[in-house]
Amino acid sequence: MRIVLASASPRRREILDTIGIKYDVVVSDADEHTIEKDPKRLVMTLSERKAMSVLKLLEAGKAGIGENPERESFCVIGCDTIVYQENGNGILGKPHSEAEAYEMLSSLQGGVHEVYSGVTILVSGLKTPVKRSFWERTAVHFSEMSDEEIMEYIRTGDPMDKAGAYGIQGFCARYIEGIEGDYQNVVGLPASHLYKELRSLGVL
Repeated sequence: MRIVLASASPRRREILDTIGIKYDVVVSDADEHTIEKDPKRLVMTLSERKAMSVLKLLEAGKAGIGENPERESFCVIGCDTIVYQENGNGILGKPHSEAEAYEMLSSLQGGVHEVYSGVTILVSGLKTPVKRSFWERTAVHFSEMSDEEIMEYIRTGDPMDKAGAYGIQGFCARYIEGIEGDYQNVVGLPASHLYKELRSLGVL
């Protein structure tokens, strides 16, 4: 069965590489606009949209992989990750400017926030198509940052393509005091939970 990651994220690719899963990448063109405010429902909804978008491309033979898409079985993995402040700004996505990154980091520093990831697994090519979705939550304790430290981090460029304007695995690790939950979930993909689901489905 061909496993397909419906994401352009290099961090998600690194996680799958690290845990020994062979896969192809097809980037989703799903509409990610939503007015959903509940973090769990939001990441679940968007992960399903991404997975469905890529599965349709695969089944139509428009994904650039697979010689006989009508005869192949595909396991598509869609994922969405957000940062959430229950007593703050609510859902934080990727910043659109350095000013927005500064605002996000200013609100996160010196407090605790949550990272939610939603994952949808779609398996085609079976008598009965399979869809399985789950979500994971990790609490992150952020140390205090001065304005100078925030601007120093922004100048690295690292915050601009990450939900909440930071990456736990890079330069910003110096400001992470601790976590409660799955570290890989904060990076962008709850690896252990995903592995167990793929095993239970017989994909691995």
